[in-house]
Amino acid sequence: MSTGSGQLVCPGCGATAPVSERFCPDCKLPLVLDGEELGDVSERHERARKIKPQLSEGDLVKVAWARNQVEGEFIQGLLLEEGVPSMLRRSAGFDVPDFLAAGPRDVLVPRSGEATAREVLLEAEIIAPPDPRGPKRVAGQRNSVPVRVFATVLLVIAAASALIWLVYEVAR
Repeated sequence: MSTGSGQLVCPGCGATAPVSERFCPDCKLPLVLDGEELGDVSERHERARKIKPQLSEGDLVKVAWARNQVEGEFIQGLLLEEGVPSMLRRSAGFDVPDFLAAGPRDVLVPRSGEATAREVLLEAEIIAPPDPRGPKRVAGQRNSVPVRVFATVLLVIAAASALIWLVYEVAR
């Protein structure tokens, strides 16, 4: 891979690097040949060039939730502008094959890009900031559901017992 100038250029910051390098030492983007016109670059290739390698390592973690595919792709675009790769996954229990773009989506990023993704999403006000006092107990959460079910069952048993007693007393 040699050119007349023997230099590679970073498409992000414009810094030059020797041909032996693959990524810019400052912004970590893939280097391109100096003076070379890229011409028609596929959308997939253009997206891949924006991804920062240091943000693409580790297991996938959920950082956001989108109401539909379009909203999910918008979030992916925001993350990609910061170099964070992401993927969309249908949320569990919402598989509607007749409406392929409908239904909620989970936005997943590699673990190394999680902090950057959360910063971007907080800045865009897509996710809420974490509560410094810890998670709050909200009515309807999983921890309160068994208590509600138990209380409802007791109430139904008490009402049924009172009704049976009343019918028994009237029938006497």
